[in-house]
Amino acid sequence: MIRGLLKLILLVVVVVVVGAFLLGYDFRDFRGIDEPGAIGTSGSERAREVGAEIGARTAQAADATRRAVEDGTLTTKIKAKMALDDTVKALDLDVDTRNGIVTVTGTVRTEAEKQRALALAKETEGVTQVVDRIQLRVR
Repeated sequence: MIRGLLKLILLVVVVVVVGAFLLGYDFRDFRGIDEPGAIGTSGSERAREVGAEIGARTAQAADATRRAVEDGTLTTKIKAKMALDDTVKALDLDVDTRNGIVTVTGTVRTEAEKQRALALAKETEGVTQVVDRIQLRVR
């Protein structure tokens, strides 16, 4: 009975130590407050480092989200312009935007329709470049 209890306690201690290690607990800070002359960083310095790292990652994520929203907005504007234009059949064209570069793909009936679709994309504010992947439909 006592032997079983000791095995259980030992198992719990091992699980806790392994869990703490996997979660990134720094065992050098086990004593809590750093002693004068101790090597390493204090808890508050480590918290600042982690906070700065989290702040940087959050800024990167916010920037990526902003760019994705801007690209989606450009794509929507261009598709709306094509849908409202009588010379362009918008359902036959696909518009993809990445970092302000618009790629127009699909098939059109005439060269005039192709040029109009590309012009609608080029004249949209925020577009830096238009990649033409439009093909003329063979009759």
